[in-house]
Amino acid sequence: MTDIDKSGIFTLGSRSVKRLGYGAMQLAGPGVFGPPKNKEAALAVLREAVAAGVNHIDTSDFYGPHVTNQLIRKALHPYRDDLTIVTKIGARRGDDASWLPAFSAQELTHAVHDNLRNLQLDVLDVVNLRIMFSAHGPAEGSIEEPLTALVELQRQGLVRHIGLSNVTATQIAQAQRITPIVCVQNLYNIVNRSDDAIIDVLAEQGIAYVPFFPLGGFTPLQSSGLQAVADKLSATPMQVALAWLLKRSPNILLIPGTSSVAHLHENLAAGNLVLPDDALATLNALAE
Repeated sequence: MTDIDKSGIFTLGSRSVKRLGYGAMQLAGPGVFGPPKNKEAALAVLREAVAAGVNHIDTSDFYGPHVTNQLIRKALHPYRDDLTIVTKIGARRGDDASWLPAFSAQELTHAVHDNLRNLQLDVLDVVNLRIMFSAHGPAEGSIEEPLTALVELQRQGLVRHIGLSNVTATQIAQAQRITPIVCVQNLYNIVNRSDDAIIDVLAEQGIAYVPFFPLGGFTPLQSSGLQAVADKLSATPMQVALAWLLKRSPNILLIPGTSSVAHLHENLAAGNLVLPDDALATLNALAE
């Protein structure tokens, strides 16, 4: 059994995926804008991820824009039958690399067709609706209008399953009154735990939770605490952070990103890392 297999599996829509996946965002240029510095290296990372057993790739056509999806297509098409590609819509990139809301029915329709074309797919496995009411994180507001537009695209057969990104508990509940939701993708890690209750509710419902920025928002003191645990376990801070997330709840699916084959294998090795009770206690205390 490989490291990635030891992470376990979970249901994502109609697919079963390994809990250690891969996020393609870092394959674009600096600031997730423009092409990568080394296209061949980017293609190599994607191919190595799938060769290592990854069957869940997270992407979006606004990464680049268009860059990561085109790389995925070039590296991996025709796709393996067990590969699940999850994408996001609801944002667009300005000419200055800014991140802008793109919520209208027309914008969402255009985004779905961009993803289909650049990934060379007839239907998208999972589409996450990224909510952009605030640039600083989830913010309250009705998501009925954009979600209804996405449901119509699903009715047309362009989308199999719908997820949400950057959302509040209220918005998740509102969405579930409109359509089934198969995953939620929010910022969450050892020290940013405002979604604890959301994760537990989703776990009870059998819905995947996909955290991003596993090392985001740490203070210097918290980072040093994480480093101390990593040193004691002869691991990297990222490996410890990922192992903690796998331990946190069985419905958590990980999508660590990297543009390096060596770092890819380091990240996937987190599936084999066992956190003893004293390490867990130290890590849990970092958020206090």
